[in-house]
Amino acid sequence: MTGKQRAKLRGIANSYETILLVGKNGINDEVMKQADEALSAREMIKGKVHETCELTPREVCSELCEKLNAEPIQVIGTKFVIYRQNRDPDKRVVFVDE
Repeated sequence: MTGKQRAKLRGIANSYETILLVGKNGINDEVMKQADEALSAREMIKGKVHETCELTPREVCSELCEKLNAEPIQVIGTKFVIYRQNRDPDKRVVFVDE
C-alpha cells in the first residue's frame, strides 16, 4: 500500500465510529471474530485499546493485522485503524485505487 493510499484511508477513517474494543483480556477469540466480521462487512474499522489491556495499541494493531491479513492504517493514542480490501470488487465499500 502506498503512502498516498494510506493517507486517503486515514482521511476516510476520521468519520468512522470506534466499533472494536480491546479490554483487559487482550486479543481473544471473541475480539478476533468480531474484527474479522467487521472487516468483511466494512473493509475498514476503528478500534480502541482500554487502559487495562497489557498490550499497547500498536501491538494490538500489529497482531490483528497479522492474524487477519489486514493493513495497519493509523495508531494514535489508544485508537487504531485497520483495513482489509474485500476480495469481491462488487462488495467493496472503500476505494483506495483512485
